[in-house]
Amino acid sequence: QVQLVESGGGLVQAGGSLRLSCAASRRTFSTTTMGWFRQVPGKERQFVAAISWSGTRINYADSVKGRFTISRDNAENTVYLQMNSLKPDDTAVYYCAGHRGMIPSMLRETYTDWGQGTQVTVSS
Repeated sequence: QVQLVESGGGLVQAGGSLRLSCAASRRTFSTTTMGWFRQVPGKERQFVAAISWSGTRINYADSVKGRFTISRDNAENTVYLQMNSLKPDDTAVYYCAGHRGMIPSMLRETYTDWGQGTQVTVSS
C-alpha cells in the first residue's frame, strides 16, 4: 500500500492562491491514477480533481473548473493541486488519493490509498 503525504495547506484570503502537494512513497507512482478530494465537517468527502498515469486525462469537479489545476511529476512521485481564485466555500480538509486503474475517476470508492489530509481555510 502506498503512503501519501499532503502538504501546502493553510489560511488564505478570498481571491488568493495555494498549491497543495502530495508525495507518494511507492515506486509505481507512475502507474497510479491520482485524485484530490475535500471534506468539511458533517458532509461527505467530495471529488475535486483527478489525473491519469500519464497526465493526459484529467477530470475536475464543476465547482473548481477554471480555478484549480491538477498536475503530476512522476520523477518526483508527487501530484499537485494549484488552487487560484479561492473562495470561502473552498474551505475544507483536502485529501489526495490513488488507485491503480487507468481512469481519473470522480468516485471516492475507486480510490484505495489515501493521505491524512491538509486543512485549507479561505477567509472572506
